[in-house]
Amino acid sequence: MRNDMFDRRGLLRAGLVAGGLAAGTAAGGALFAQAAAGVAPDERPGTPDAAWAALREGNRRWASGAATHPHQDAARRAALARKQDPFAVVFSCIDSRVPPELVFDTGLGDLFVLRTAGHTIDPLVTGSAEYGPAELGTPLVVVLGHQRCGAVTAAAESLQEHRKLPGELNRIATSLQSAYKRSGGDVDKMIRLNTLDVVNQLKKDKLFAPRIAKGKLKVIGGYYSIDTYEVTRLV
Repeated sequence: MRNDMFDRRGLLRAGLVAGGLAAGTAAGGALFAQAAAGVAPDERPGTPDAAWAALREGNRRWASGAATHPHQDAARRAALARKQDPFAVVFSCIDSRVPPELVFDTGLGDLFVLRTAGHTIDPLVTGSAEYGPAELGTPLVVVLGHQRCGAVTAAAESLQEHRKLPGELNRIATSLQSAYKRSGGDVDKMIRLNTLDVVNQLKKDKLFAPRIAKGKLKVIGGYYSIDTYEVTRLV
């Protein structure tokens, strides 16, 4: 009798599991069918100004403690399975306190993100930044500096003391040398100057310049305060 009862319970559990798996598979199939049909959860900001407005609003949510963490559910993942269409490129520092996706309260498929120490730039980084605007028509590039940047601080100290940083780290100091000289050794000013230098360099990029001239792309600079969590626009 007990064996029969256990067998019935086992069959019942198996049926429930199988039913759950079937339902999950059906739901997942529906989501991926929706994605294959090109149905997106919402519209991407299509102009540089609209893209900046979306980032600014996301940062306001983040700074006020009201972040919504959008575009992270199963429907969003399914919609992005075959195609992406980010509305901005954000080039920032590697600092763990400044993740662009969180700072701007964005989710999957919203941003192309590039990160180097002190947001220093070279041809490989430039090529990575070019991908979104050149291939997908991404309308905005944001170069994001931030308060108390460790990489810029270390570079400033090494340049002041005429001391080389170890390994490849010295390349960072070399890249920041111009900003250091113009800042008079003020690290925060150096961060802002380097941000503007990178913005100006990208504006002259051979793939960016024509799109900027036509109003299809903007390259702007921003500064993130670790104290207030707010991003202010520099240019």
